[in-house]
Amino acid sequence: MPDRRQPDPSTDDNPFAAPPEGRPDQPWQPRQPQRPHDGGGSGGGPSEPGGPGGPARWDPMDPLQRRARYALLAGMWGFFFGIFGIPSVGLLLGALAMYWGISALRGRPATEADPVKGTPSRPGGLDSLGPAARPQRAAAVGGLVTASMALMLAASSYALQLAYKDFFVCRDDALTRTAELQCNDLLPDNVLGEILKVQR
Repeated sequence: MPDRRQPDPSTDDNPFAAPPEGRPDQPWQPRQPQRPHDGGGSGGGPSEPGGPGGPARWDPMDPLQRRARYALLAGMWGFFFGIFGIPSVGLLLGALAMYWGISALRGRPATEADPVKGTPSRPGGLDSLGPAARPQRAAAVGGLVTASMALMLAASSYALQLAYKDFFVCRDDALTRTAELQCNDLLPDNVLGEILKVQR
């Protein structure tokens, strides 16, 4: 019987290659990512997704990551509604984005190691997500920024309606174009008045 050819080291990472002679069959296990400091990634147990050594992936089951993404989406839409002149929706979305962003940044409380149960210590906040913390922190901060802008737009809109209430009531109650133009006399003679006044 001819001797079997020795395995090529370059094909050791081939999942379809035949196992070396004499090695017993092993059940299938997911492949682990190789890290430069572990000598080829042959040691160590399985790593959690997003944990130390694992891939930084979006996990929709994690409430911290969901809140960070919700904050970004709600903040952007609240800002758009504020620009489009719908301050009530912008105020609601901005408040929700502010709540979700702050709760995502605060995250989970830190825990100490328990030698009795054998549980290791865990960092608090978004640091508990490991490599996945960086994109989620960016999403949460972006949500806070856009939420602040949405709240500022909503507050500015309500402040204008209160400051120039007589003008807006006059414009809404006017039945003709001439009556609308007469409402311009209730505005101040400045840049803001030029923006708000009814155009001819």
